[in-house]
Amino acid sequence: MPNAARALKPHSPPDSRAIAAAGLRAFFNIARDWQLNTDAQMVLLGTPGRSTFFKWKAAPESADLKRDTLERLSYILGIYKALQILLPDTAATDAWVKKPNTAPLFGGQSALDRMLGGNVADLMVVRQYLDVQRGGWA
Repeated sequence: MPNAARALKPHSPPDSRAIAAAGLRAFFNIARDWQLNTDAQMVLLGTPGRSTFFKWKAAPESADLKRDTLERLSYILGIYKALQILLPDTAATDAWVKKPNTAPLFGGQSALDRMLGGNVADLMVVRQYLDVQRGGWA
């Protein structure tokens, strides 16, 4: 019966630092895969100060992120995941973000160029584009 009692016990939600740390670790892995320089990484994260950025990179578990940064991380992780689904070849997946794209949304530029516009909305539209391409909801 002890297992049944444990099953009924409500789980506590993950704390915000744990979520931030996991998101940052994933982001820095994606940035490595996409071969993004520091400036591009900083823009994607919402242009934190350089010292803040390097603190996040060195010790993600101590980061206390604002909602804007968490939202950005969510879009980037979603973009990465959608690309994994659409393009199972890792090299093609990682290269896609930098390739010129003729879709009207990109106007001949790459998805990364669009994402580097600096606005959360730039990340959102790339995520929506990929969701539509894979047959998901926009």
